[in-house]
Amino acid sequence: MNRRIAREKAIQTLFQLDNTDLPIEEAIAFIVEEESNDFYEHLVRGTMQHREEIDAALTENLENWALDRLPKIERTILRLAIFELLYSEEAPERVIMNEAIELSKTFGDEKSGRFVNGVLSKFTKN
Repeated sequence: MNRRIAREKAIQTLFQLDNTDLPIEEAIAFIVEEESNDFYEHLVRGTMQHREEIDAALTENLENWALDRLPKIERTILRLAIFELLYSEEAPERVIMNEAIELSKTFGDEKSGRFVNGVLSKFTKN
């Protein structure tokens, strides 16, 4: 599983886990049919472990939006990107932002990419 696929699978897993009591292991098993890789597990477990800090950082960078009012897919993509920006040194900032924008184009609507880009741009400037 390459990093792009790992991020896509992580988004699907985190999307499932948002506002549910589903255990992480069950969500991972549902999304990843073959054996998962370390990067994917790092993304999922790390995002869930640091979710409170990520949500606080995300809330500080939202203009005219409340976190719970964000579309679920954009919220999930932003959480993953902010986890990588704050807690992972595996990829450069520019790569993380580009991947998040591409994921939002894949899973969101035509405005998702611009929205995610705007929030992450503000986040990285702060």
